Amino acid sequence: MAHQLRCVIMRGGTSKAVFLKESDLPEGEAERTRTILSVFGSPDRRQIDGLGGADPLTSKLAVIGPVRTREPRAAGTHLTYTFGQVEISHPEIDWLSLCGNISSAVGAFAIYEGYVAPKAPITEVRVFNTNLSRVLTIEVPVEGGRPLEEGTYAVPGVPGTGARILIDFSDTAGAATGALLPTGRPVDQLEVPEVGCIDASLVDIGNAHVFVRASDVGLRGIESAREIDANEGLRARLERIRGVAAQRMGMISDAARSREDSPATPILGIVSPPASYRNESGGGEVGEDEVDLVSRLMFMQQSHKTYAGTSTVCTGVASRLPGTLVHEVTRMQTRQSGTVRIGHPAGVIETETRIESSSDGYVVRRATLGRTARRIMEGYVFVPSRRSEPAAGRH
Repeated sequence: MAHQLRCVIMRGGTSKAVFLKESDLPEGEAERTRTILSVFGSPDRRQIDGLGGADPLTSKLAVIGPVRTREPRAAGTHLTYTFGQVEISHPEIDWLSLCGNISSAVGAFAIYEGYVAPKAPITEVRVFNTNLSRVLTIEVPVEGGRPLEEGTYAVPGVPGTGARILIDFSDTAGAATGALLPTGRPVDQLEVPEVGCIDASLVDIGNAHVFVRASDVGLRGIESAREIDANEGLRARLERIRGVAAQRMGMISDAARSREDSPATPILGIVSPPASYRNESGGGEVGEDEVDLVSRLMFMQQSHKTYAGTSTVCTGVASRLPGTLVHEVTRMQTRQSGTVRIGHPAGVIETETRIESSSDGYVVRRATLGRTARRIMEGYVFVPSRRSEPAAGRH
């Protein structure tokens, strides 16, 4: 017999997640993992027996809990948020990363569920993210005591428009590795098996990232996600680069086990100078003058169809750091301005950043992402009581 579990499905930016409350989940790790996998219908490439959408962007989880009073950084926050990337074809959950898109929906969820008293026109929601043990500040537009969903703000890759939610990730700098520049250098030379020596910029804000030049991996930089995914040899080489970068940053001990030990992070960005290319999502062309650089992402061993929220802020910050490969390809006139425009497969995304030099390197004062979010469904998901073999989630 199945038991019911209350859930909410929300879209945040270009991603969609199942929201569960921490108090509704089993306490034991094995049973909690089994329950979550059952909710999503994993492991199964179609996730036919659950709520997952058979795509990394729609196989996401947000677990919401009360403020953790024992965490010094959590002081003054309204709730906790744990993000889980639920594997589709494997019985695993990756708890090591953060989703910026879903973070926007967390702000709206907090108001809907009464964690924060609504205050028009903007309600500030302070969220303690347990994945990185850092605070996100989310500005949610409010009207009539509820999050405002309708508006004129467009997010490439999302149909229509909505009300802009602004997320500041500045507190997440260095959260995964201990430093904004984990090795202390803007560029590292990585010796990668079957690839050779390649330049890479390792940057950690939002999530840890490794950036490489498109030309260094045999790309123009304006390829579609479909073109990249169709090249299995290229994908294998990019994963080897990502694995060596993860080991260099101290995130894993064996580069050859990157897929098993940390499949979601670091995210790999393939950067190139401004150029015109076809918009995969809406058709037409993205003009060279509309972007300050072009980037393609590898996320969960696939090419991202749009652009991750945390990658947006990390790319924006990296474009301000002299010597990085991202700074190298960014339009010169905009390197010192507050906003950078990133060209991705489905359009253009902007981020506002403010960085100051310090005796220890750099301090990020502001790193924002504008998104829209919508509450899609509230109800109960039915979890079968049958016992499958316990699968160890990464926590």
